[in-house]
Amino acid sequence: MSKPLGVANEDAIKLSAAERKVVRQRSFRLLAALAMPQKKLFILTVVLVLVSNAARVLLPVLIAFAIDWTLPQVREGNWGALGLTGAGYILGAVLSGVLLSWYITSAARISQAMLLDLRQQVFRHTQRLSLEFHENYTSGRIISRQTSDLETLRELLDQGVSELASSCVFVVFTLASIFFLDWRSGLVVCVAAIPVTLLFFWYQRRSELLYRESRVVSARVISTFVETMTGIRAVKAFRREAANDENYSDLAEQYRVNSVRSFNLFGVLQPGLVLIGNLTVASLLAYGGFRIIDGTMQVGAMVAILLASKRLFQPVEQIAMFYSSLQSATAALEKVSGLLEEEPSVREPAAPRSIGKVAGELVFKDAVFGYGDGPVIMEEFDLRIPAGQTVAVVGQTGAGKSTLAKLIARFYDLRSGTLELDSVPINELSNKELRQHVVMVTQEAFLFSGSVAENIALGRPGASLEQIQDAARAVGAHEFIMDLPEGYDTDVNKRGGRVSAGQRQLISFARAFLADPAVLILDEATSSLDIPSERAVQRGLQTLLGNRTALIIAHRLSTVQIADRVLVVHDGKIAEDGTPAQLIADDGRFAALHKAWKDSLV
Repeated sequence: MSKPLGVANEDAIKLSAAERKVVRQRSFRLLAALAMPQKKLFILTVVLVLVSNAARVLLPVLIAFAIDWTLPQVREGNWGALGLTGAGYILGAVLSGVLLSWYITSAARISQAMLLDLRQQVFRHTQRLSLEFHENYTSGRIISRQTSDLETLRELLDQGVSELASSCVFVVFTLASIFFLDWRSGLVVCVAAIPVTLLFFWYQRRSELLYRESRVVSARVISTFVETMTGIRAVKAFRREAANDENYSDLAEQYRVNSVRSFNLFGVLQPGLVLIGNLTVASLLAYGGFRIIDGTMQVGAMVAILLASKRLFQPVEQIAMFYSSLQSATAALEKVSGLLEEEPSVREPAAPRSIGKVAGELVFKDAVFGYGDGPVIMEEFDLRIPAGQTVAVVGQTGAGKSTLAKLIARFYDLRSGTLELDSVPINELSNKELRQHVVMVTQEAFLFSGSVAENIALGRPGASLEQIQDAARAVGAHEFIMDLPEGYDTDVNKRGGRVSAGQRQLISFARAFLADPAVLILDEATSSLDIPSERAVQRGLQTLLGNRTALIIAHRLSTVQIADRVLVVHDGKIAEDGTPAQLIADDGRFAALHKAWKDSLV
């Protein structure tokens, strides 16, 4: 792969030079885009960094000035020189402290604003991505991007970046002050920069791979945890605790080993910097001592140079610590930027069309479909569903029933051909308008945290309580809702607010009824219900359908009985098409399914 895009190759540890360049550029473009809205505050922060560090660097120079000029002046009785030098030192110390405090506050505001923007971007973008992406990219990985990776970035932006910038500026200014005091000593310090640079380069090459691996392993750990907790019923039912524990322990051990290797690398970097710093100070002391003996350097200058050089290597050691955080954060940023680079496979039209009054006619013309880059699973076909018709779709598992529903809901786009709603291709409608006209009720009947009323109101945001109650009455949900502890205000995820599978489905029907779509899709809406629950849902279903165009995906043929028309799907093709009575009489696939269903009722 010459150019990594999105989350492709996300688990790769070693990247080629070209891939590494693309990924890094992508990551730092994202960082620059986050910083742009904070441009004015960023400029102020840069000024504060420069001025505060200049004031800090000035202090050793003032010490040299005090030793080499002020003390001789005092010896001659000029006490004003002492007052002037002392006032200058105090002013420099106060100024550096005040400006440093201001700088830290400004840097914190920038980092928090950037993190807020990034966190919102990740959430919004993840919601915008198509169903195809979410079916291939696990929820655990998304959680890892939003939690672990963003937390790593937060640690860097909150402290690392500001401290790193301050340290770098301080190093430059301190080196400049050493050159100002004695350029020969400055050259000695520059020689010391060679092993420091080599050491940083060594650390960068090795830590980059380790921190990239850390992000991959961390995502696997989180994904495994989320998957286990989500499927905890199946875990307990099939006694998977021991196997899951072994798998999770292996991943946790990989994460531990990776962390230890990272610490070991840093355990070489920081002591190496300390050693180089101490040797440099010792060299300056020896060199300065000989210079003082032969009269080419003053004592004050040497004292100031020694103080400056000692202070020079303190921020270098801090830079090493922040560089470690930078490597970790860069690896996290690579993952986040990859997620944000993903584009929806189902895209909003550039110039959306609109439908006035929707009747609900659906027409497939020369339609061909396959998932992603996979094989074609629905070969070229034509299909017309008149407005107001209830169509049941039956067939074996994997035949393509749900695929047909997902195409009408535009969770996926056709590879070729067209799908029209009232003679308008649905890919030319905005997603907002399409969702107003086409509503899908799935077998999961997902309820969000919040009250029953809030869940029903998802069908029409802003609906009044009376409208919500009318929708519930229409599908037969009002009675059991009123029996809940707090009626329509009952939180569905709190104790006492738990509802059965059948009740959840009725709530989802009420939600769909309130939305009042022209086209209604029911994807296995009764598959998980027992017989009493199914009968209650069937009563609500008949009300819900009304005069709408409806597509009912069903395994249970009890649901099919209310349909005007039946489509039998087999191997991605419409094998049979007719009324229930016609297909039963034809003695085909539907007739066999119907006979098996009748026999099961005996």
